[in-house]
Amino acid sequence: MGQSRSIIAIWIMPLVASILLSPFAFVDATEAAATRKIARSRPKPSPAAKCEMPKFKIVVDVGHTPDSYGALSARNDPEFGFNFRLAKLITAKLKSEGFAATRLLVTDGKAKASLFKRVSAANDGRADLFLSVHHDSAPDKLLERWEFDGTNSYFSDRFSGHSLFVSQRNPHFATSLRLARMIGRQLKEQGLNYANQYTLPVMGRYRRQLIDRNVGVYRYDGLVVLSRTRSAAVLIEAGSIINRDEEMEMNSPERQEAVAAAVAAAMREFCERR
Repeated sequence: MGQSRSIIAIWIMPLVASILLSPFAFVDATEAAATRKIARSRPKPSPAAKCEMPKFKIVVDVGHTPDSYGALSARNDPEFGFNFRLAKLITAKLKSEGFAATRLLVTDGKAKASLFKRVSAANDGRADLFLSVHHDSAPDKLLERWEFDGTNSYFSDRFSGHSLFVSQRNPHFATSLRLARMIGRQLKEQGLNYANQYTLPVMGRYRRQLIDRNVGVYRYDGLVVLSRTRSAAVLIEAGSIINRDEEMEMNSPERQEAVAAAVAAAMREFCERR
């Protein structure tokens, strides 16, 4: 939407300090060369690892960056902040469940370049699983104006819910799909509903193929972080922050805990069946 908000600076400054503490957050001078190299070649699959929980390397990716913060919520808060808080909680939850090698991945820079940084970090770190954490918005044509805290703002209460995405171009597509379904089932058991709008013509270029209508798993082949990682990869849109009611829910500890618990339960099930 190209909106400039003073609140963005308030969110981003403290989060930058957190980024510098992340073991995966780094900027490499050879970024441009790495980007070209990744873009030229399809990823070679890493061997499927046995799931020994303490050694199983899960990368929990914070979607977007302080510079390219993603969507703005209905109350003008940047998506990056939502993603960071939930991804951090998921990481802590997975570690507490015994996945000691889980790492939080935070990147910086502009949107496109940061995608390839994420792929490089996961592949160079020999990740066994890549989970990217996001929060949803809506196409601009569906947005409505309202005033919040004296500022002209945008919302869309038409849709709500979470969604899960996998890429058929990922070298471990079947594994990615299996894990996405497990996460979807756990979210469903928490009483949460998935977002069904991605199959509708009104979504335009955001329209996706629904490959599991029971638990809300969609196919998104072209997404770099799903298609270029050598490990199994899943992207979760945890909920809609452009929906005014769901934005408030996504800010609540109870909802964040429910999502994190669902991911951890799915990972336990995934590991037990490996």
